[in-house]
Amino acid sequence: QVQLVESGGGLVQAGGSLRLSCAASGGIFSSYKMGWFRQAPGKEREFVATISANGGYTGYVDSVKGRFTISRDNAENTVYLEMNSLKPEDTAVYYCAADTYRSWGISRSEDEYEFWGQGTQVTVSS
Repeated sequence: QVQLVESGGGLVQAGGSLRLSCAASGGIFSSYKMGWFRQAPGKEREFVATISANGGYTGYVDSVKGRFTISRDNAENTVYLEMNSLKPEDTAVYYCAADTYRSWGISRSEDEYEFWGQGTQVTVSS
């Protein structure tokens, strides 16, 4: 059973930066495709970023390209989301997720991720 725990969220002014972390336990982390998703109040959960098991491939939703960077440290069983030039529209609960079944490549579809963390709140003030 895979457990995921997010951390690093908080309150930041527009234009600022935050780094989110997701620590994984159970299974073999280095074989998992990982993703970040977010959900704002009153809205559906949306894809943010994804990274392949070996870190060789990444993908992003258009609205964060050039501002966010997903990375992973397989030795530490951790995936990160570096967020720069934050906008009020980025305010949401951010979730990390793991695909242990179709673990090749990358994916922006939440249906392909079997395990989810509890989420961490990111609030960007104007």
